Amino acid sequence: MVPLFIPSPPDKAFDLGPLTIRYYALCLIAGIAAGWWLGSRRWKKRGGPSEAFETALFWAIPCGIVGARIYHVLTHLDDYFGEGINPWSVFYIWEGGIAIFGAIGGGALGAWFGCRRAGAKLSSLADSLAPGIALGQAIGRFGNWFNQELYGQPTDLPWALEIDPVNRVKGYTQYATFHPTFLYESVWNLFVCGALLFLDRQFKLGRGKVMACYIALYGFGRIFTEGLRLDYSYDTFGPIRFNQAVAMLICLAGLVLLGYLLKAAPGREGSVMVARRFAADVTADADDDKVAPGAIVETELGPSLADSDFSWEEEESGEAENSGESEDEPAPPRRALES
Repeated sequence: MVPLFIPSPPDKAFDLGPLTIRYYALCLIAGIAAGWWLGSRRWKKRGGPSEAFETALFWAIPCGIVGARIYHVLTHLDDYFGEGINPWSVFYIWEGGIAIFGAIGGGALGAWFGCRRAGAKLSSLADSLAPGIALGQAIGRFGNWFNQELYGQPTDLPWALEIDPVNRVKGYTQYATFHPTFLYESVWNLFVCGALLFLDRQFKLGRGKVMACYIALYGFGRIFTEGLRLDYSYDTFGPIRFNQAVAMLICLAGLVLLGYLLKAAPGREGSVMVARRFAADVTADADDDKVAPGAIVETELGPSLADSDFSWEEEESGEAENSGESEDEPAPPRRALES
């Protein structure tokens, strides 16, 4: 009986004139594009303007890539700063070597900065992006297939992955087929994407709860794929690999965050944006008479504004004050930012 297995691609790149195009990079670009597409649809469906979404991702994507590379290098220092190794190889990202844990941290930092500039709520952006992030990861993982890397223990299962001898981990060169952990994680990420879309539609999640679900679900799946992988881990805790321990902590953090948000911030926010008006256009309350001249005052838009045809460009003309608020209703909370 002829054994069944998944063959590895014969090439990692192709030439286009003077350029060398790597399949790994194409998989990452395709993943980013898919995540952008799904995230943008969800953001617009929640009433968010395209400009704010684009501004946030303009900062989030490069920061995420840099964070992913930094995390990988810091956890694989001997691969880049060992004897006889060119230290400039830390910048050769096209050869592989990025980590989703670093991408989440770096991307979150960039998204926070982008949201501040665009006047968007970070929690709302995160909820809009979470399913798209999972979808993008499912596509991007195929870059590991083209590079023949990050595979698992030897196996002869029908879906085992064939690895060329030159790409086999030291000590396992006698084996030809291995667990396709890239495929396991890709399938899991597709499940996570679908689960997030279902949960959000079913329970109207908001205020960061979709992202919390993503963190918990992704961390849970990563625990098992990390346990199968053969690539060397510089730090271990007994039989537990470093990234496996990190995945456990991330899963736990997601569960704790979800529990906190369900209790402290139930429901979904009325608007994904924060309205900004100059202090000169705002009538301060008796308890709020210390707004510095020229400062920017931010007010959270309520459902009445979110459901209206409110224009962000018309804030200075007083459109926001005609959004249906009565004189008897308390003024929305405001906080001053130094200009």
